[in-house]
Amino acid sequence: MNEFQTILADSVARLMGHEVDRHLLEAAETGAFPDKLWAALEANGLTRILVPEAMGGTGGTWSDARIVLSAAGKASAPGPIAETLVAGFLLAQAGITPPEGPLTLIEGELTLANGTLSGTAKHVPWARAATHGVAMVSRHGASQVLLVPLGESRAGEADNIAREPRDSLTFGNVAVQAAATALPENALRLYGALARACQMAGALDYLTTQSVAYANERSQFGKPIGKFQAIQQQLAVLSTQAAAAGMAASYGCASADKAGEGHDPAFEIAIAKIRADDAAGIATSIAHQVHGAIGFTYEHALHFATRRLWAWRAEYGAGREWAKWLGAGVIARGADNLWSDVTAR
Repeated sequence: MNEFQTILADSVARLMGHEVDRHLLEAAETGAFPDKLWAALEANGLTRILVPEAMGGTGGTWSDARIVLSAAGKASAPGPIAETLVAGFLLAQAGITPPEGPLTLIEGELTLANGTLSGTAKHVPWARAATHGVAMVSRHGASQVLLVPLGESRAGEADNIAREPRDSLTFGNVAVQAAATALPENALRLYGALARACQMAGALDYLTTQSVAYANERSQFGKPIGKFQAIQQQLAVLSTQAAAAGMAASYGCASADKAGEGHDPAFEIAIAKIRADDAAGIATSIAHQVHGAIGFTYEHALHFATRRLWAWRAEYGAGREWAKWLGAGVIARGADNLWSDVTAR
């Protein structure tokens, strides 16, 4: 990390440590929006870190955004932090100034005609708290970014396993602001996957720290369970999985920062999401085994991270989906290009 990113990491860690506590997490699970946390994020420019300064943003990079997203994942911070960052990025790339407040990302069966949007979308993150959403459609062979006012579009409320809002929306000729962009047609899902990979890397880091601390505190047969070789081996696997996911997310963000230079970051982003998804299954299993029965209780904080990891695996494309996409690309390029594809990265 450079000097700015070191300062940013310290600042975000302090902010999360000050604003995110068990009371906030439990309140969010009952439907309360984290207003104080969100105000602090906005006051520090963290919700618009991927928006250029000319549009009222911070003018940061994806490598900067990774620090914010990983810290949010480590703290299990509630709110559409990832969605707002990605939405701001997509709007800025299309030349649309992002509106104030929480934003969300909309994927679904959508049709754009004469400047109005129709269709439905399910599992929209934090739609009930957002005033606008961002969607993408393809028209006449070009990708378009849409700024969609939500207003009266909400159709139904639902939650994921982490009790985060995942609502359904119905649009009936809603007037939108649209602009063509050079981004690929799947940009919303692509950068959404990158944001989730960063959050998951942070949550995996929390599992490692929490599990090591508990293993050194919990005693059995007269000594901490962390002294037993079987536990040490499991903790080594857990930390390795967390480190690998973190490195893949970091590399994905570094690749995304090169997109303006003609580089296509899709390969690295797909790898980041695949690696995070794989790590989540292994790491959550180990963390709960190390904690034993207490880790399954609501009173213990472990589940705030593990339930988010289980939910986030399926969002913006599960690892299986991205692996299938990578495999299709390998087949299309042919066997003669496999070695060069691998060594070029």
